Amino acid sequence: MVVNFDPILVQLGPLRVSWYGLMYVFGFLASYFLVLYQMKHKDFGISRQEVDSIYFYLALGLIIGARLGYVLFYDLSMYRKDPFEILFIWRGGMSFHGGLIGVLVGWFIFCWKNKKSLWRTADLFVITAPIGLGLGRIGNFINGELYGRVTQVPWGMIFPKGGPLPRHPSQLYESALEGGVLFFILWFMKDKKLPPGGLLAVFLSLYGGFRFFLEFFREPDVQLGFVFGPFTMGQVLSSFMIAVGIFLLFFLKKEV
Repeated sequence: MVVNFDPILVQLGPLRVSWYGLMYVFGFLASYFLVLYQMKHKDFGISRQEVDSIYFYLALGLIIGARLGYVLFYDLSMYRKDPFEILFIWRGGMSFHGGLIGVLVGWFIFCWKNKKSLWRTADLFVITAPIGLGLGRIGNFINGELYGRVTQVPWGMIFPKGGPLPRHPSQLYESALEGGVLFFILWFMKDKKLPPGGLLAVFLSLYGGFRFFLEFFREPDVQLGFVFGPFTMGQVLSSFMIAVGIFLLFFLKKEV
């Protein structure tokens, strides 16, 4: 199978709606309605109006963090030559790990300004994060980017940007594992006896572990290649996520 979808869903003159951008919108909408659903069944110490407000901080943190993360982690030398290129986010170049940092910063600022519990609000929102992650990987698949390594498996796919050889559809692997599976695990655990913030710790650990594993199927970024022996930048950053998640879980248990 050759993956050669049109990344633009609708174009009306200069106005273009891309599949990838639409996935961001669907991800935020799904997150929003699931947050409201949870609030009907449990008190998280936050109002509907405050939920509306926090999404502004999260969206802003995601976009800024994802862009700066890509610049710093994946292609700093190129952007040092042309810093204004950083502003042109529609040309591609977004990092999940940078976006995560941006979201955490936005979340922290909101909680600090509004005197809300960091951990309780984290548990409310983090359950919904895998939905956006899964949809985002489908957007990557439609764009024919972030494809996998060359393979001979029967379901290997040819991505025009990746040459004539079949490759792992690693975007779909990530969508299923980091999106669907991770969501159902967190949803199942949300009513278990965890300390406040425990779901955030579980998310960090599991996402980091899933991403580390799936990076073995994903083609390393061409400008970086392997950065630490056989490991990619994604695996290095995911290792930090795993460590932070495990540390946070033990820290929160001690605080209870």
